[in-house]
Amino acid sequence: MSAESTEHAISAETPVDYDLQDSVQEDGVGEAGSDSEDAGAGSAKGTSASRLEEEGDVAADYLEELLDIADIDGDIDIEVRNGRTYISIVAEEEGSGLENLVGRDGEVLEALQELTRLAVLSATENRSRLVLDINGYRADRAGDLQQIAEDAIASVKETGAAVALAPMSAYERKIVHDAVADLGFVSESEGEGADRHIVVSAD
Repeated sequence: MSAESTEHAISAETPVDYDLQDSVQEDGVGEAGSDSEDAGAGSAKGTSASRLEEEGDVAADYLEELLDIADIDGDIDIEVRNGRTYISIVAEEEGSGLENLVGRDGEVLEALQELTRLAVLSATENRSRLVLDINGYRADRAGDLQQIAEDAIASVKETGAAVALAPMSAYERKIVHDAVADLGFVSESEGEGADRHIVVSAD
């Protein structure tokens, strides 16, 4: 297993968040009324490259130890972009067992991401917004979410009625919010906890 750092580049722009409660749930901090994705946790502008590199190294060490304990082979790659650390674990060969760390509908992956963030918090005393991907699950899922957004918009165009989507994680909701906005429609998140979901409408 290996952990490799790619060239680090920090965006000068802070990503816009469409859902205040989503940002609170994802980052575990924040206050109502804030319109930043990093409410209470610092923006991309305020996150130094060295801090992101440090959290990437801590996360990689934590995940490498976990893979050793589980006797699962995988390569760990670290990338920093847009003020956030992205960690990817890819299989060295077929049947590595990494699929077990993704789980049904990415449930295990989401839990492992939160554990990794906690490991970074414990080691650095800084909250992390790192994103963990395993075997390209999130990239594949992004395509599915784009299609979900397009199907919802097609339904809104046809019937004029708002469409409620199935519950999903804060990270996935952000992808759908962006996709809907790019297509010129409106989306809002409703519900609490595990039932939090997006409603797509024309206005």
